[in-house]
Amino acid sequence: MINTRNEGEIRLLQHSDAYWRVTLDLPPINIFGPAHIPQLEAIVSKLETDDRVRVVVFDSAVDGFFLTHYDFLAKPEESAKFPVGRTGLQALPDMLARLSRASVVSIASIRGRATGVGSELALASDMRFASREKAILSQWEVGAGLVPGGGPMARLPRLIGRGRALEVLLGADDVNGDLAELYGYVNRSLPDNQLDAFVDALAERISSFDKQAIAETKRMVDLNSLPSDAEIVPEWEAFTTSLGRPATQKRLRALFEQGFHVPGDVETRLGHYVGLLGNAAEAQR
Repeated sequence: MINTRNEGEIRLLQHSDAYWRVTLDLPPINIFGPAHIPQLEAIVSKLETDDRVRVVVFDSAVDGFFLTHYDFLAKPEESAKFPVGRTGLQALPDMLARLSRASVVSIASIRGRATGVGSELALASDMRFASREKAILSQWEVGAGLVPGGGPMARLPRLIGRGRALEVLLGADDVNGDLAELYGYVNRSLPDNQLDAFVDALAERISSFDKQAIAETKRMVDLNSLPSDAEIVPEWEAFTTSLGRPATQKRLRALFEQGFHVPGDVETRLGHYVGLLGNAAEAQR
């Protein structure tokens, strides 16, 4: 089996004091797991405490994947070892909630699959821009018997409305860049060859503005748009509970047998494959 447990790295590059980039480089398919929590925690803490930074862009160095799902090969105790964060949430949702509230403007530049954790990182960011040809967003979990755990039930309805949020969450299918733009899942879908230049120009522009004006404006928008931490708490609990159900384990095993967690068609078309799991279960009865 191809190694998917390569820790890789989440790289922080400071283009200037005011403009930072965070590049997700977790080959071969940008799976996020317990090994990466300390790396992301260190970056979020720096964003919260450095008075000079005004804008941060999240992007990927792995072709075809912005950031994909959680590492289901990790032992449960590896995830459970982290204490609750400053918000009182578990480590991953804590970092995402703090990113949303930081005085820094966060931008997700999505090229490739933003699946599960990747979608949740994008939703926690202040703005999202997607490659028209290459971006895929997905909350795939329900199709595998899971409940998403990183805050999408609290964030998506505020962003795209209740009906569309339920379509994304319960349909558990892949959403391309153009549909994501139509729904409001992302700010804009841009031709792939224009994405980097657009995001960079916007980030440079914002980074040139007054830090206090940025922070105060964002704080007041947050008051009218962000979910409370209390709304996110039950999501992680529901995720961990659903992971232990026999029916969920059966669906995950079926995915692994088809090529889950390794480069290939299952990871490239995860929405398609989770849509077949229920039919396979019925056929076995």
